[in-house]
Amino acid sequence: MHTSFGNGVKTAALLGLLSAVLLGAGYGFGGIGGLTIALVIAIGMNGFSYYFSDKLALRSMRAYPVTAQQQPQLYRIVSELATAHHMPMPALYVSPTNAPNAFATGRNPQHAAVCATEGILAMMDERELRGVLGHEISHVANRDILIASVAGTVAAAIVYLAHFAQFAAIFGGLGGGNNRNDRDGNLLGELALIILGPLSAALVQMAISRSREYQADASGARVTGDPLALASALRKLQAGTQAAPLPQTAQLQPTSALMIANPFRRGGGTIARMFSTHPPMDQRIARLEAMAQRMSTQPQVLADPLSPPTGRL
Repeated sequence: MHTSFGNGVKTAALLGLLSAVLLGAGYGFGGIGGLTIALVIAIGMNGFSYYFSDKLALRSMRAYPVTAQQQPQLYRIVSELATAHHMPMPALYVSPTNAPNAFATGRNPQHAAVCATEGILAMMDERELRGVLGHEISHVANRDILIASVAGTVAAAIVYLAHFAQFAAIFGGLGGGNNRNDRDGNLLGELALIILGPLSAALVQMAISRSREYQADASGARVTGDPLALASALRKLQAGTQAAPLPQTAQLQPTSALMIANPFRRGGGTIARMFSTHPPMDQRIARLEAMAQRMSTQPQVLADPLSPPTGRL
């Protein structure tokens, strides 16, 4: 519970920081008018994404719907997990790719979809698959699509303000003060917006995404009562996504943030980690193993009645 609360506080703080960057950028560039224009554009674009994110994500993975008769194990596990979260049964999809992964999408529990790739269905045993699906159902229950949409709206508004500043520079709008000191100050402020605004927005947005992944790991493991199953699944995914990565296309880029593991071939270095939508696998696994240790000493908080017995894999 402490971990979930901490991740929630971290997400709220990061959203507050992102909003502060937006307010500062809007006021520094165009006052209330500049801020309003950027927000209207960002809300329109991200509102469309919010309402149609499920269709866009499923289409990008060429996913097809499946029934209980076609995928009985998948259907049974998702049905049990949805019941444990007191939410409706999501629509089920399978993506015809050997790249192992899974994701959930949909703006709320009433409009949710869960998709697993053929690769992950072949790779995972039932306990591991339950751990993965527990993570994905938790994203829906935690309203992570809404949180990501809010973060995306604010980040996009900051980017648009930076674009407006670039247009102002092209058409001679920068540095329009009454004296040289004013012009120099405006120029430096607007150049900072052009360069640092989108960078800071991207960094905060990625930090929010990583925080929500930790949250989904924790809440998913809690509802299944089996953190070690998800830890084992993540180890397999770490190797499997590198052995069979997806192509890093513009169509797949937005969907990749929804997936339980980064589907692209990973680059090394600190910069790549800073802009990653997913926390490092070793840190996620370490947290789950620590959670399993705590749960083993607190049997009263273990095991949803729908979940299988816990134990080390």
